[in-house]
Amino acid sequence: MNLSEKIAVISGGTRGIGKSIVELFAKEGATVLFTYFSNDSLAKKIESNFSDLPQAIKGFKVDIKNASQVENFKEQVLDKYGHIDILVNNAGIVKDKALAMMSYEEWNEVINTNLNGLFNLTKAFVVSFMKQRQGNIINISSLSGIIGIPRQTNYSASKGGMIAFSKALAKEVAAFNVRVNVVAPGFIHTDMTSGLKEDYVKHIMPQIPLARFGEPEEVAKAVLFLATEKSNYITGQVLRVDGGLGM
Repeated sequence: MNLSEKIAVISGGTRGIGKSIVELFAKEGATVLFTYFSNDSLAKKIESNFSDLPQAIKGFKVDIKNASQVENFKEQVLDKYGHIDILVNNAGIVKDKALAMMSYEEWNEVINTNLNGLFNLTKAFVVSFMKQRQGNIINISSLSGIIGIPRQTNYSASKGGMIAFSKALAKEVAAFNVRVNVVAPGFIHTDMTSGLKEDYVKHIMPQIPLARFGEPEEVAKAVLFLATEKSNYITGQVLRVDGGLGM
């Protein structure tokens, strides 16, 4: 398999895109260590679904906003497995609202989860990557972070920041054979988009050249490409998975 003998850490692994990445990486032979915020039952279900595999598929309850929890998670992982090969920063939230009506709490919660959580997890593992002179970081941003979407100033800011963070880090760590890339999904069938109003969906659909929302599995396949040796000469790039919406 493509990821045989690889060890991957994936944040936000119990739902949507993150869950699809966990499942695809597991099927491709990776040891998958995924984080989740609160839902123990979903994490246990994912573990049980892959209990027949020879490699570990294990969930860890971690609040990625909390630097000490992330540090403790890192220590658990490195003590048990010695190293990791791939880090996928996927965990994220939305709190959509017009800026004029947005509370400080709604702004801060999105920034703290999506951007500070990215910082916490990446900082925790980047030194290990540099010491072993090998590593692969894949950050799940959004088309919202590229083109901006109304009522998503907090989310667009966090995801745009993720892209800038990734490009800067890619330049920092390239000499250590560590790659950093971004996948930027458009409208994907997940819990985040399930609550979109019908009128808005009718408005946005004609703007998508492929005339449909994407599936989480389609994003996971793009992440898999960046996680394998097939993309060894790619770093600092943003791969859009958006049906052409951002053209």
